[in-house]
Amino acid sequence: MRENRTSGSVRGAPGNRRSYRERPKQDIGVTMAINRIFRVRIVPELRQEFEEKFSSVSVHVVNEAHGFLTVSIHKPTKWAPDEYAMISKWENEAALKSFAGEHWNQAVIPPGMEKFVVECWVHHYESWSEA
Repeated sequence: MRENRTSGSVRGAPGNRRSYRERPKQDIGVTMAINRIFRVRIVPELRQEFEEKFSSVSVHVVNEAHGFLTVSIHKPTKWAPDEYAMISKWENEAALKSFAGEHWNQAVIPPGMEKFVVECWVHHYESWSEA
């Protein structure tokens, strides 16, 4: 039996949450864009199916979120042959909360994608305004 480890909790894709755009402006505040880096190590035997669904199912979930700006997905190199990444850029923290919930430092795994995950990590970085 394979162990499914994650750094932090893994949650399913959010349901019908209120969009951050529906919140009063004073709740949003002025912040810099936030880059979210999701890394996942997969079950190697499921690689082909994972790649098909990662580029469709997972990207679709992000594309549909309010406050999402850009997304790119990345295949492994020979140094980490089972590790993939998704890098997304978000307008601000409120947008990330709308997508991932109050604990937006945790992975959001769309339904049906959890079977591919051996281990995953999520990292966040604020964009420099003058870079």
